[in-house]
Amino acid sequence: MGREGETVRGRACKAVRSVTVNGAESPLGWLLSRGLVSRRQFDAGEQLRRDWERGGLAPNVTMHWDAAPIGRQRGGSSGPRDLLAGQVDARRRFDAALAAAGPGLSDILWRVVCAGEGMRDAETALGWPARAGKLVLTIALDRVADHYRIR
Repeated sequence: MGREGETVRGRACKAVRSVTVNGAESPLGWLLSRGLVSRRQFDAGEQLRRDWERGGLAPNVTMHWDAAPIGRQRGGSSGPRDLLAGQVDARRRFDAALAAAGPGLSDILWRVVCAGEGMRDAETALGWPARAGKLVLTIALDRVADHYRIR
């Protein structure tokens, strides 16, 4: 690859932009790095996200390349019997954690912790005023930490 203006193999080189993305930093990680959530709250959120992912609750955006079992059509699972025991356990833990957070708190938990929405986007989607989401999220994370028995 050449620099802009150089000719490589008879072709002019165009400017190439370099972008650095830290994919490992989630909205929850961002809040932790700025001291807006405690380590306990962060750990509770990460445990909730792990249960969400292990439970297979994340949207599936790739093609299923495995062969469809005989006697069943493609197009998703046919029910709980297709789930692995670990997935069932993770779903139960996830549902129990959301229930422990209490009514009205699961939306902000799911949006920020599981879906990875930024705080501003989550507040807008929920119709909340600016900076209200952080307070509600910290309350929800404290309840989830209590549920998971995180000290």
